Amino acid sequence: MTHSYWPLFDLRLATPDLTLTVATEPDQATLSDLLPDDVELDPALPEYAIDDLRIRRGISTHQSYWMAYGTWRPESWMLPFSVFRAGELIGLQRLEGNDFATTRTVDSFSMLSRSVRGKGYGKQMRDAVLALAFGPLAAERAITSAWQDNLASLGVSRALGYVPNGEALCRRGDGVDVMVHLRLDRADWLARSDRPPVEIDGFEPCRPLFGL
Repeated sequence: MTHSYWPLFDLRLATPDLTLTVATEPDQATLSDLLPDDVELDPALPEYAIDDLRIRRGISTHQSYWMAYGTWRPESWMLPFSVFRAGELIGLQRLEGNDFATTRTVDSFSMLSRSVRGKGYGKQMRDAVLALAFGPLAAERAITSAWQDNLASLGVSRALGYVPNGEALCRRGDGVDVMVHLRLDRADWLARSDRPPVEIDGFEPCRPLFGL
C-alpha cells in the first residue's frame, strides 16, 4: 500500500480494454479538457461570471472532485475513477453510495470522451464499478438515471440488464423534462452470462472507509 492515509488511491479496476484508477487531482485538468458539451453538470454547483464556457465547466469538474473527498463519510460517499485505455485518460466513471450501509444501493455517473464513443468502453466502465459494487462492497441494488433523450446512457444501462424503475418530472434549465430511472438487482447481475472479467486490486485497506 502506497497511500496509507487515503488507501482509495491504491484501488484499481481492470477490464479487458480499460484500467480504472481512483481519480487524483492531476487528472482533473485533462478530464476538464475532455468533458463533452453534452454532459450535464451538477446544477447545485455554483456559477461564476466567466465568459469562457469551457473554463466554467472545468471549474465544476474540479469542485465536484474536491467535494467527493472532502465530504466523504462511511454512510455517504462518491468514488470517482479515471478511466484509461492503453495509458490514455479517456473518461470518468463514478460510483456513489447514499446511506449505503443501510440501503446497500449504489448509483453511478459516467463521462466518456467523444473520440472514443461507440466502442463498448461505456459498458466496460460500468461493468467495472458494478463488479466492485456487487463484489467486495456486497451491494444489493444499483440504480441509475438519465434524461429521456440521453439514448446512449439509457442504452448502456439496458444492455447491462437494468430494468425500468419509474420516471419523474425534473427541472432542466428553465423548464422541466422527464428523468428516466432504472435499477439492477444483485441476482440479475449475477445471472448475466456476458459479464467481462474485472480485476479488483487494493480494496481491503479501503473497507473501513465504506463502513464495512
